Amino acid sequence: MRVGVLGTGHWARTVHAAALATHPSAELAGVWGRDLAKAKAVGAEFDVPGYADLDALLADVDAVAVAVPPSVQVGLAERAAAAGRHLLLEKPIGLSLAEADRVVAAATSAGVASVVFFTFRFQPGTATWLSQAARTRLAGGAGSWLSALAGSPFDSAWRREHGALWDIGPHALSLLMPSLGPVTAVQAGAGAGDTVHLVLQHATPGVASTLTLSHTVAPMSTGIEFFVHGDAGRVVLLPDTEHPVEALQVAVDELAAAALTGGRHPCDVGFARNVVAVLATAERALESGCRELVEG
Repeated sequence: MRVGVLGTGHWARTVHAAALATHPSAELAGVWGRDLAKAKAVGAEFDVPGYADLDALLADVDAVAVAVPPSVQVGLAERAAAAGRHLLLEKPIGLSLAEADRVVAAATSAGVASVVFFTFRFQPGTATWLSQAARTRLAGGAGSWLSALAGSPFDSAWRREHGALWDIGPHALSLLMPSLGPVTAVQAGAGAGDTVHLVLQHATPGVASTLTLSHTVAPMSTGIEFFVHGDAGRVVLLPDTEHPVEALQVAVDELAAAALTGGRHPCDVGFARNVVAVLATAERALESGCRELVEG
């Protein structure tokens, strides 16, 4: 499978392009960017062409790996899907339910395969954790992801505007939703900086979970942990944050398999749309101070 990278930022270069350039079977075919000089520079690093003409890149590939801000990704995903190209997208797939629905409609209408790169979902430790959780009668769970964004390579304008809820919230939900079930209602409270505290009601009666997310804690307070609990005790996950390249290579393999078989992936745009629905509900709950129901 020939794949083009859309984006020239840190994550596009160090993860998407790097993973594809060293992938044993997929081929990095080119890099697109709104700034041709940057696209050529990233392309040169991996010995592939740089493009400023999106249609020209789409003509040369079977799939695209997109690593741009969420609202920019929406239009690119629509154009790539319309050209019949399979989609490897970043989370969140939009910053509103309307944007997410546009991406789902584009992929569905074109009949292309889609995988959204919820990084932890493509790691063996997470697969083991989810398998253990599936064998337990669960009553709930919790997650905490505290980070210090300032000065990191991920300190971007869209993350500062939308905060930890929209940036790392999708990763957290990608763990709690498959283990505990769909989220039906959200309560939310704001902490210092962009810190948010969420109480999630899941579809199974009596099953609830909590999340604390922040990009603005002191550096010595950073850390990440998730667990679910039930009749067999607590099942704890300490996600791997050190090997995103390997995780993206797994995502590429799974996109290729979905494209070949015509099957749906558990982390496709439909699942990612449901994650956005929960995030949008949490945002409303923060603004209203009330419990909010998740849109279907």
